[in-house]
Amino acid sequence: MTSMIKTGILMAALTGLFLVAGQALGGQSGMTFALVMALGMNFFAYWFSDKMALAMSRAREVSEAEAPDLHQMVSYLADRAELPKPRVYIINDHTPNAFATGRNPQHAAVAVTSGLMQLLSRDELEGVLAHELGHVKNRDILISSIAAVMAGAISYLATMAQWAMLFGGLRGDDDEGGGNMLAGLAMMIIAPLAATIIQLAISRSREFQADASGAAICDRPHSLANALAKLEQGNRRQPMNVNPATAQMYIVNPLSGGQIAGLFATHPPIRERIERLLAIRN
Repeated sequence: MTSMIKTGILMAALTGLFLVAGQALGGQSGMTFALVMALGMNFFAYWFSDKMALAMSRAREVSEAEAPDLHQMVSYLADRAELPKPRVYIINDHTPNAFATGRNPQHAAVAVTSGLMQLLSRDELEGVLAHELGHVKNRDILISSIAAVMAGAISYLATMAQWAMLFGGLRGDDDEGGGNMLAGLAMMIIAPLAATIIQLAISRSREFQADASGAAICDRPHSLANALAKLEQGNRRQPMNVNPATAQMYIVNPLSGGQIAGLFATHPPIRERIERLLAIRN
């Protein structure tokens, strides 16, 4: 199964789960409310998620005069990927990492930490930048933003269900389309957990695809593979102090250096990513 098909199935599952949660909470009217809320939150995510991500990461935009080599690499790789050159940001952090954001290729940005530029060779840094441009080319940022918003909205519905149960709001008549007690309990417990698992599965699937796209853009899969190995070690030694909501955007997990359970990991195992890259024929 290709990564795009898998992502489509997961997104459909997340959307279906959201609508079912709304129906469990308030019947047909609850499903309608859930749909309207999802549309509103996704509109916000589409227009403002990039600004929020950059601000939360304390990223600073740099000019060509400030970082000429970095700009040159981004420009060269963007040309190879047939993309507009994204804005370039630097995060003042010794831990090596990077991410891309933006609602589409015309409004994209690439951010790298100062530690990344100090640790990697030029070829390895180009591999990381190519991976991030792969996300831009595949429009992964938009997909991940929508998935995050949907998962957050499902958790919000679960919280609403808790309050509704406290005040008897889920004791409605099923014949009138109201949610019942059992459906409400199931939605409160299962839906947020399932939404999180689906969201993380989407994130992991997009990382594999971005690795493949990045390898094609820079034409050196081994450079990206070497960079991933160094980044994993760097983030194990010194996890970044980032908002957990932004963790899935980074090229490697910035929080716990791979110590979280695989089911709830925001990224695929580095070893598997490296093996897939090394299996690519130049």
